[in-house]
Amino acid sequence: MYSFEQVSSEVDAIRTRINRLRGALSSYFVEKDEIIDLMVICTLAQEPLLLVGRPGTAKSDLIVKFCQALDLQPGEYFEYMLTKFTEPGEIIGPIDIEALKGGRYLRRVSGKMPEAKIVFLDEIFKSNSAILNTLLTMINERKYYQDGQPTPVAMKMLFGATNDIPEFTELDALKDRFTLKVESRSVRAHQFDALLDKGLRNSTYKAFNQRPWQGLAALEDFLKLKLYLDTLMLRGGADSRAAVHGDRTRYFPDEVFSLFRRVLRTLEKEDGIEVSDRKVIKLYRLIRARAFLFHGGTVTREDLSLLRYIPDRLQDFQAVREKVDKLLRL
Repeated sequence: MYSFEQVSSEVDAIRTRINRLRGALSSYFVEKDEIIDLMVICTLAQEPLLLVGRPGTAKSDLIVKFCQALDLQPGEYFEYMLTKFTEPGEIIGPIDIEALKGGRYLRRVSGKMPEAKIVFLDEIFKSNSAILNTLLTMINERKYYQDGQPTPVAMKMLFGATNDIPEFTELDALKDRFTLKVESRSVRAHQFDALLDKGLRNSTYKAFNQRPWQGLAALEDFLKLKLYLDTLMLRGGADSRAAVHGDRTRYFPDEVFSLFRRVLRTLEKEDGIEVSDRKVIKLYRLIRARAFLFHGGTVTREDLSLLRYIPDRLQDFQAVREKVDKLLRL
């Protein structure tokens, strides 16, 4: 494990690598820059990200290429498409029969979600109640149960994808775990030539098993930067409240912080966008992560653009985006 002092000397080089990854990965897609930016920000903050869009809008390809760019080791990446028939054993491992004979309820987790550092769950809202309970525990508390005992998972980042966001109350808790949600839209109508050119190039890479985007950065780069950023945020005071106040005083100017509060109040009052207490805290950390990664630390009104991505309903996405941009004058 590395220390704050060790990471301090590497911060600029790490940030350069991650920002180079952003630019390079964008060159393989058409109009997906904002999604890639969110993927990078959320991975730094270790906050789940949901990609929403119709089939064929590159949701899976974005996530897969991003993970390949990090050059993950075997077992560090887990991908699965959920259905209403998916059983918990398919994602967290089957019951160990030999252990069960001895009276222990253990799962064989090798190659499954508990051991993966980055997880991609496609069609995440098609999961049944048994899967939902398992996912909520793993996402929120980063643990699962072996023989009745809480056991930590290795997961640092979760990507979810869905064609739509169902409006079922039983899914509200899962939706709330995704602080940010972004739509991946079709670009064919206005970027036909570019789509064809880049799509054919990517198909050729796949045919020849080539991955020129591989190894652009490492997951460890994100983990080191998170340690550095978390330490900065804690050094503002001896207790958590003082620490946050100290961090805000140094990196979150009063006028920008007031704007942050005003935008949230306006969205709640005028658009019915509910933001839980938990989500406010996560948004603060995500905004700080964006500012730190993109331009060194102090939050600007542009960093508040992350508030575009907080709605839970797909039909609110465009209206909230326009409202936030208007309030921020972007």
